[in-house]
Amino acid sequence: MAMQWSEKYRPRKLEEFKSHKDAVEKISLFVRKFPQKKKAVILHGPPGTGKTTLAHVLAKEYDSEIFELNASDLRNKDKLQEILKPAMEQRSLNNKSKIILIDEVDGVSGYEDRGGITELIGLIAKAKYPIIMTANDVWSKKLAPVRKVSDVIELKEVDYKTVRDVLIGILRRENKFISSEILTKIAVKAKGDFRAAINDLQTISKLPETEQAKINFDERNKEISIFDALKFIFKNKPTDDTLRIFDSVNMPLDEIILWLEENISKEYKNIELAKAYALLGKTDVFKGRIYKQQYWRFMVYENIFSSYGISASKDLDNPGNKDSFTSYKKPTRILKIWMNNQRTIQKKSISEKYSRYTHIAIKRAMHEFPIIKMVINSNPEIAKELKLSEEEIAYLKG
Repeated sequence: MAMQWSEKYRPRKLEEFKSHKDAVEKISLFVRKFPQKKKAVILHGPPGTGKTTLAHVLAKEYDSEIFELNASDLRNKDKLQEILKPAMEQRSLNNKSKIILIDEVDGVSGYEDRGGITELIGLIAKAKYPIIMTANDVWSKKLAPVRKVSDVIELKEVDYKTVRDVLIGILRRENKFISSEILTKIAVKAKGDFRAAINDLQTISKLPETEQAKINFDERNKEISIFDALKFIFKNKPTDDTLRIFDSVNMPLDEIILWLEENISKEYKNIELAKAYALLGKTDVFKGRIYKQQYWRFMVYENIFSSYGISASKDLDNPGNKDSFTSYKKPTRILKIWMNNQRTIQKKSISEKYSRYTHIAIKRAMHEFPIIKMVINSNPEIAKELKLSEEEIAYLKG
């Protein structure tokens, strides 16, 4: 498999971050002058602007070891004490300096946090090495305590002309050609996301010029229904676009999987059906690992198995049903169970927070939940005191 251009042309030196000169100067000063009053910085900006890459390049330029965690490792206090605390206290194995990178820190949710943010702030205060955190949405309410103990550095959205210049340079090195008009459309569509722009460039560069001209960039940005996504998966040969099809569906992946489970048998038979269900089973295995180990990067495997994998289960030389119409059904029974489980999670989460705040047993809070619900809904300030998430507040109002 050919190397992804987004990885091949990832910046390797600080001088390559020409679009983020101010941010590079600020974070370089932070590392050089450590420790200062604040021992952590938050790099924030839109996806694809190079936040994580900048941290890695910085470590390389300063000959530092880098210890990286994802938001999935910050789910609770115990995880932080088990993983992050030793990393902050122990010296580098090769006697180098060290940088602690916490990626996607805004991914920590209220329910799953369970003391993670509070513990993180405590660890930052005692840090012996520079801490760099990345965030897409640094102004999230839940990050307010972290912002107070950190310097905030922005990687601004890059102008489309700058993205376009980078794409031109890549095409020259790859000895490929794409018309100026299409290059501009790719750059504009990316909205400063270098990674997305380069991925699009690589995909489109493989097409004949006649096919490149037919691409409707506006249409590619539109949200699609679950029915269209299922049709795309079941009736077409798998391509790179298959891997991204669920990104355009406004629905959680867990719910999409229920739709797949309900409708696979409408499209596949015999060996095709067995292959598809086997891959759906692998999807469920990785989902279990995600919840058990809290390693959310496994979601990429969930997506691969449920999209490209299931699409590739059919007879690719003779699909047979490409032009036929299939009426896909909503997974009513299973979906009701899943939705009820989600409601139970929210109820338990709110009860736990309420019990800690009022010093009563969780069991009692669950039993008295109808009254608690009325009390919180009658006074919005209580929700703030309990630090309820948006999902929990929506559940109470539902």
